[in-house]
Amino acid sequence: MTGRAWTGKSLGARWQHRFFYGLIRLLGRAPAYRMADLVSLYYVLARPSVRAKCRPYLSHRFGRARVLDAWRLSRELARVLVDRAAVGILGSNTLETAFSGRETLNGLLGEGKGLIMVMAHVGAWQLGMANLRVVAAPVTVVMHRHPGDVDRQYFEHGEGPPPFRVLDPDTFLGGSLEMLQVLQRGEVLCAMGDRVMGDASPTVEVDFLGAPVKLPYGPFKLASLTGAPMVVAFPYKPGQNRHELRVAEILRVPPGLGRRSENFRPYVQAFATSLEAFTQDFPYHFFNFFDLWAPMPERRD
Repeated sequence: MTGRAWTGKSLGARWQHRFFYGLIRLLGRAPAYRMADLVSLYYVLARPSVRAKCRPYLSHRFGRARVLDAWRLSRELARVLVDRAAVGILGSNTLETAFSGRETLNGLLGEGKGLIMVMAHVGAWQLGMANLRVVAAPVTVVMHRHPGDVDRQYFEHGEGPPPFRVLDPDTFLGGSLEMLQVLQRGEVLCAMGDRVMGDASPTVEVDFLGAPVKLPYGPFKLASLTGAPMVVAFPYKPGQNRHELRVAEILRVPPGLGRRSENFRPYVQAFATSLEAFTQDFPYHFFNFFDLWAPMPERRD
């Protein structure tokens, strides 16, 4: 396996996404939900590749990968995409969003070393980022956009500025210099802790859902280098009309851990354990369709 083992390419053609945008604009979320349920059912039944992408997570989470579970997982993702588009098309009042960790994050930012927020591909994480408007510092999100990604972010439906800066890791040194500058300015850096860009990211093996996986430790290495505190946070949907962002854990990575992956294992494991607890509460809100448990090539620290 060389290069990326995943892409951010959208499932579905551009016109199909535009159809949903028009449906939301004309009739609202409820009809779009019903159509999304049917479309996700079609993809699960007619596209073996969709079931295959669901299988690794479902097998480890439930001990099986039933078609029904694959549909429920795909349906939740489809509905989250409807919500994301609806906020951009119909306005922020369309859905209620909440974040109870404002004081916590601002207190950590007050230390003057910046803040690293580690998230995962769960829930509507882009809407979760919208909640960070209440944080007293600019926010930068590490996010790769595939040229084939035709699904718009919620803020791309309007004319206003995005609520956060996007930093593409597919740049020189993976964007590490820019990430370091964000923290040196005392700002918030958000990165995904559950996805490796092929063999480009240094990883460490931890346990997740009863089996070993390799997760990136780059954000944790940055924390050790800069002294920035880390927050593990996950967005979730507790009700049909509400999205929330939950602070799961605060991590302190000691300075001077160097480059060895083993030094970062306890902190990456803490993230994986928090993510596993999230999947126990919201089993159909985990939208990382990359096989985390597949063997990966060895690389040097």
